[in-house]
Amino acid sequence: MLTSQINRADYSRGQKHHFNIDAGHSDIHIPVILIRGASDGPTLVVTAGVHGDEHEGVRTIFEVSESLDPTDMRGDLIAVPIANPPAFWAGTRSSPLDDANLARVFPGAPDQGPSEAIAHVLGQQIIAQADFYIDLHSAGVTCLMPTMVGYSTDDPRGRAAAECFGAPVTWSHPTIAPGRTISFAHERGIPWLYTEARGAGRIHPDDLRVFTSGVTNLMKHLEMIAGKPADPSTIKTRLYGDGNIDAGLLCQKEGFFIPDVELLDTVAAEQKLGRTVDLHGQIVEAYNAPSDGIVALVHQFPVVKPGDPMFVVTQTESQEARR
Repeated sequence: MLTSQINRADYSRGQKHHFNIDAGHSDIHIPVILIRGASDGPTLVVTAGVHGDEHEGVRTIFEVSESLDPTDMRGDLIAVPIANPPAFWAGTRSSPLDDANLARVFPGAPDQGPSEAIAHVLGQQIIAQADFYIDLHSAGVTCLMPTMVGYSTDDPRGRAAAECFGAPVTWSHPTIAPGRTISFAHERGIPWLYTEARGAGRIHPDDLRVFTSGVTNLMKHLEMIAGKPADPSTIKTRLYGDGNIDAGLLCQKEGFFIPDVELLDTVAAEQKLGRTVDLHGQIVEAYNAPSDGIVALVHQFPVVKPGDPMFVVTQTESQEARR
């Protein structure tokens, strides 16, 4: 079924519903899974596939949706497994229709191109309905990131949810760059989380387990389903910083990339992180740590080109507390 808006009152409680919402541009239809609990309660919105080369969240939504019994559930789950169909079918981070990064164009607009149209519909028709929102991301094909959950430093509701999600790494963000799904939610006072994982174009079973149990833990935390969520003792590393990949170390010269550090290594300012070499193996660009901190992203695909994110170095909560 195809619709132009979501009116939950049109759908029966205690049942699962599947339909597509029209993005209003280029015949783009966004799949939606609506699970209505048997009784009233909070509305949780879950999205995945904002970037077309990130598949962990897609599988997570399929598995969580299949496992839920709506007759034992309170409230509503609105799940969008593939938020960016053009990028998903192309297997690319950005859309092949306009080369836009969907996670940089929110709140979007209905008449400014396909990615902005998708952002407009996702924001107005789906995320705006949330009492709580989570966006499932990973490092995609080219990068490596820790299996983690991120939240706003300024919102205790997000921190409380992150504590019981069950990810081994949390990332507290004092600032949120504009254009994101989460910045759209943040500006409207909707508490949110987002995830990252190792990516590589594959779905690692450990990441799938963390994501599926994490969404389930979040539903328990929101008292949508029965049970006790994860204990904060599962958290091994607590990161702190803005988390803006675009503000990390970016490639300036094409070549073959060789990293010298690993993910979550502790580094000192000016420490050598890696280098790009030419086709003779000669160094054309070197990357040094911009500050003391911990490595939160490492580029993994060996062939690099200008603009590629190479490294992100951030702080831990304990480092920030000592500053």
